[in-house]
Amino acid sequence: MRPMFKHTALVIGLSISTALPMSIPVAAAPAPQAATAAADQPATTPRGTTFILPEGWTREQRGNAVVLTPPEADGSRLVIVDATAGSADDAVAQAWQALGMAPKFLLATEAAPRDGWEQRRSYDYDVPQNAKRVVNASAYRRGKLWTVILADVDQGIAEKRASQFGKLFQRLLPAGYVRETFAGRSAHPLDAARLQQVANFVEQMRKDFDVPGVAIGIIQNGKVVMARGFGVRQLGKPAKVDADTRFMIASNTKALTTLMLAKLVDAGKLDWNARAEDVYPGFKLGDAATTDKVLVKHLICACTGVPRQDMEWLFEGEKQTPASVLTTLGTMQPTSGFGELFQYSNPMAAAAGYIGGQVAYPGSELGAGYDRAMQALVFDPLGMRNTTFDYVKAQTGDYAAPHGYDINHKVQVMGMGLNDTIIASRPAGAAWSTVDDMLKYVQMEIDRGLLPDGKRYIGEAALLQRREPQIALGVDKNYAMALMVDNSDGVTVIDHGGDLGGFHSNMMWWPEQKVGAVILTNADEGVYLRGPFKRRLMELMFDGEPQAVAAAAATAKANRAAFDAQRKLLQWPADNKALAALAPRYHNAALGDVQVVRKPGKVVFDVGAFASAVATQPQPDGSLAFVTIDPVAAGFPFVGAVKAGVRQLIVRDGQHEYVFDEVK
Repeated sequence: MRPMFKHTALVIGLSISTALPMSIPVAAAPAPQAATAAADQPATTPRGTTFILPEGWTREQRGNAVVLTPPEADGSRLVIVDATAGSADDAVAQAWQALGMAPKFLLATEAAPRDGWEQRRSYDYDVPQNAKRVVNASAYRRGKLWTVILADVDQGIAEKRASQFGKLFQRLLPAGYVRETFAGRSAHPLDAARLQQVANFVEQMRKDFDVPGVAIGIIQNGKVVMARGFGVRQLGKPAKVDADTRFMIASNTKALTTLMLAKLVDAGKLDWNARAEDVYPGFKLGDAATTDKVLVKHLICACTGVPRQDMEWLFEGEKQTPASVLTTLGTMQPTSGFGELFQYSNPMAAAAGYIGGQVAYPGSELGAGYDRAMQALVFDPLGMRNTTFDYVKAQTGDYAAPHGYDINHKVQVMGMGLNDTIIASRPAGAAWSTVDDMLKYVQMEIDRGLLPDGKRYIGEAALLQRREPQIALGVDKNYAMALMVDNSDGVTVIDHGGDLGGFHSNMMWWPEQKVGAVILTNADEGVYLRGPFKRRLMELMFDGEPQAVAAAAATAKANRAAFDAQRKLLQWPADNKALAALAPRYHNAALGDVQVVRKPGKVVFDVGAFASAVATQPQPDGSLAFVTIDPVAAGFPFVGAVKAGVRQLIVRDGQHEYVFDEVK
């Protein structure tokens, strides 16, 4: 889920900013024969700026520019230019002119200096929804010289190849710059002074990002050195957040699910290398050949080629059951080769949990079997007494409410409608938990399967197989079984995030240093606290370059600027003529109905799982989008169209398009 009006500098997961002043226009010099990378390889621009050329990508040098194209022949391209200019703005303008493009400017924001770059500036553009493209730019300055990147990429390619974009930009460094590494450094004890710095930083971020409540926990050498809350559980109410406050942990549920599977493997009831369809004959994907390749360990590896496809459960979640989730999974088609690209799939993770539940309790209803297995094999033995899938129980007593921005940039309590849709897919992200409970889990991971009393909870082999790399996320970054294993800073850190409406979290641990941490937040902006929190811990442990504070401050400023820029594109109150032309009801075979509910002064789109008022947003191509604006589901664009006299609303994710036709 994407909260409303977020900085769109890249759907691709890079932080692309553009500025490209060039002494030689991109098109001026003839291109030599293109070279295609047989594997990921280091590359440089003519001036020596380094980057990673991903496997399968083609590189052409044209004067002082390098043109990079993905394997798909669809016109997608990145252009990296060695430039010299007085400002980032001038550089970017020259670059687009050289490419023969003139995207409609929307916004430019500054990021904090990092990795040898003294200035980093990002550019977003007002791109029509119907273009289905990611268009942006980035400018990186060292001294008086600029490296500029222009992106003009098909939206589907941007999502599918996000991990390759991540690799490319992870090593975008100035010539001669040696990146910081923590290899060989010992971790400092997180003493009272260092912990106070962490607390002060978290509280400042909480205020800067308008997050009502945050809970954090830190362990080191088997002891909880910090477990506390900041702010309130719900705006307008005095109750404070503490270490026992329940939050939705969203996709952090996935790692707990794979732990349940590991317990079954350890007991000899399951084999990581068994075919999923042999274990549970009801498992299938929309492609039979891919189905046959999926082993148990692949169910949650994000490596099968099945793409993120969440609209079905976001729009129809209130109607779904665990059985219908698996039925829908059977319609999903891979969009990349098996083991080729990282592609995150919530329905696949749901299948993993439900299959594990059937192994533990054969013949039980899918949801009941999973719930029982998680309680018996994970929550109870680890002492996670406040962790539950019971939404009624979770939302009593000490719990946090979700929050998000309204159209006027005011934080509001968010309804749970959209979050409720994950219940039918709960192994992928429906658990509620607390900092205290999650620290118990993290401590067990650090202790390689031992409990605090020294008793063995699980054998090391089954536990640690979950950390074996399955697919690359970046340079020295891999996705395992719902765990991200990152060695890119010279030390190993294992982590995973969780994201739902108004809830964003992260858990992490440094196994060699025996340090772990958890952060839980109750607002959409909480997603931006996670990276700086992790970075700040590493700075304090390893005497790292002080980057976290500046990065967080710059991001908070950029987010506000992005919100304001996006807000100016919206017509609110919405255009009455456009609202009057809407049909009363629209239908899509996969996503169900959109009811158009007319209320005084506004129109509400009701999809069943959620309902929101809509603003209108004129598009640069002359089309019109209706954009949901209520915090519960802000930021869904429905593009209006008419085909053969039938009124339509079109909704898209990264790689799929859903057309709703009017119901007459």
